[in-house]
Amino acid sequence: MAIRPQGPEHALPGGLIWRAMAAIDLDGVVEVARIAFPDHPEDRACFENRLALAPDSCFVLTGRDQAVRGYLVAYPWRLGSIPALNTLIDAIPEDAGVFYLHDLALHPDVRGGGYTRSMIERLADQASAAGWPALALVAVNDATAFWARNGFGVESPPGMAEKLAGYGLDARYMVRPLSRNRTRSPVLQRP
Repeated sequence: MAIRPQGPEHALPGGLIWRAMAAIDLDGVVEVARIAFPDHPEDRACFENRLALAPDSCFVLTGRDQAVRGYLVAYPWRLGSIPALNTLIDAIPEDAGVFYLHDLALHPDVRGGGYTRSMIERLADQASAAGWPALALVAVNDATAFWARNGFGVESPPGMAEKLAGYGLDARYMVRPLSRNRTRSPVLQRP
């Protein structure tokens, strides 16, 4: 159920790389989240929980100094459902049907540098190769257009409006179907 690096990480513009998140990165992740999502705060314990549940699908964007400049957190979840903000999850649901992109955030100093697309595509490619039919997320902070450019479409499953209430008025549940014509890989296997 994990995304694993497929070879050495390659430097992006500015010498930054996406690498696996480690516990030592959590304070930096929380700081980037605080800046990126001031209206949707999540405690360090929430990020620590997601890292413990899905360590192979949590990543940070860093440079040579190892300072966290961005992060991505994803894990299997139920289609048409979302976890409440700032809550701990006991386990990945056995009936998970999609790969849920919980958060993608960049520090303002590196926004606009082209750092997100490669990580989104990496997540999509590896989830697809493992047999997951789709990625899902909640777009906040007027990010619906950004996610649409990355292949996601707004969906409104029954009861979703009530679930999105805690995410803000502009929150939208979005899904990106993935190709099913790939061979299953040993990572991110569906149960």
